[in-house]
Amino acid sequence: MSTLSSDATPSAVASGATRNRRTSSVGQFSLGDNASPSLSTMVPTDTQIRGSQHRQRALSKSDKPGEATSATGSDKKIGSIERTWILYREIAYRNTWVTPLIMMLVPLIAFALSKDRTPSNPVYPFLFPSYKIIPAEEGGMVMYGKGKKDFCFVMYYMLVFSFLREFSMQQILEPLAKACGLTKPGKIKRFMEQTYSIMYYGTMSPWGLYIMHHMPLWYFETRPMYEHYPHQSHELDFKLYYLLQAAFWAQQSVVLFLQLEKPRKDFKELVFHHIVTIALIFCSYRFHFTWIGIAVYITMDVSDLALATSKTLNYLNHPMTGPFFLFFMGVWIYSRHYLNLRILWSVATEFQAVGDFTLNWEMQQYKCWISQYITFALLFALQAVNAYWLFLILRIAYRLVFLEIQKDERSDEEDEDEEDDESKADRDLPAIEVNGGTDDETKKTI
Repeated sequence: MSTLSSDATPSAVASGATRNRRTSSVGQFSLGDNASPSLSTMVPTDTQIRGSQHRQRALSKSDKPGEATSATGSDKKIGSIERTWILYREIAYRNTWVTPLIMMLVPLIAFALSKDRTPSNPVYPFLFPSYKIIPAEEGGMVMYGKGKKDFCFVMYYMLVFSFLREFSMQQILEPLAKACGLTKPGKIKRFMEQTYSIMYYGTMSPWGLYIMHHMPLWYFETRPMYEHYPHQSHELDFKLYYLLQAAFWAQQSVVLFLQLEKPRKDFKELVFHHIVTIALIFCSYRFHFTWIGIAVYITMDVSDLALATSKTLNYLNHPMTGPFFLFFMGVWIYSRHYLNLRILWSVATEFQAVGDFTLNWEMQQYKCWISQYITFALLFALQAVNAYWLFLILRIAYRLVFLEIQKDERSDEEDEDEEDDESKADRDLPAIEVNGGTDDETKKTI
């Protein structure tokens, strides 16, 4: 395998700096399932740019006596309430984490001000897991059941993940990308998305493995999935893990389906992957197949962690990009294919043979022929998408090793298109004088 190096001009070498090369295809390919679009990585539209211009003009003139006008361009003076609203809209436009933070704080403040801190408080299900089961014997294990209130928990933590994603990207990861020497807007955005993925999957992967380690499932044993069915209640850490995963995937799906960012070339595969994942999460939780679900969660999280790390190393032109890409290939094949195929085979062979196999709605016993077909179909669909992405991975590896092709046309074109959009946005948004300063100074004061 050839060594990847950076091109450098004589002046850059003299100053100790190097010029960024075009990103190689190692670690960069059309696998979008681990980093859906983010509000903070959107390219602003013409409408958004013009709206920001109008708000800036209105705020600028509102500080000058006799010149206050509304953000719509009319000559009427704006009052303090309207000015506050315009100011909020401009702040929220520039800082995409502000609105989810406000929405997240409302239930917290309401609960803090309430004297009722018990599950009877209507805000309680949004903040804390519901359906606590007190053990019959003292010192027994506290378990948690399931119900409709779990939707409240998932909805609230969709807001939490929205805030964490936008705040970390704008306030932490974007400065980090620039500190690492990235200058192109496209690469900075992709770096932000992949590094956020590392943060999330780097947390959930060990947590999932820790939970599994204390279960009969360890290590990816399939027979206990059916011996202990139905799984109507769980320990606290299991329930938190499962519902937080549901909130994360639901939040990403909303942003993806709203197409808040220009769809990428793997958009159809990405949408199909999210539909199947959400269906698996809901069905496994509702019909008590969560022991199958946690095994699938872990295989996806571990492989996504390796994928995001491989991409991030590539954006940074790190010397370990090539070796880590080979390591990533091994992790992907082992987790997304070997382990998932074992689970799929167990659904085909052990699902009916191990434990009760009958439909009983009163006893919440759903392990029957129809649930077997549905479970197998969803897992097979997920495996089909993974197989498509494995084909892309192997093709990149073949080109790199045998043809020494390091260019990935899809990735470079995508970055260049985004940079063109950014350049267009910059041209359409001239410096506007606000309070006697330029637009850049306004950003610092708002």
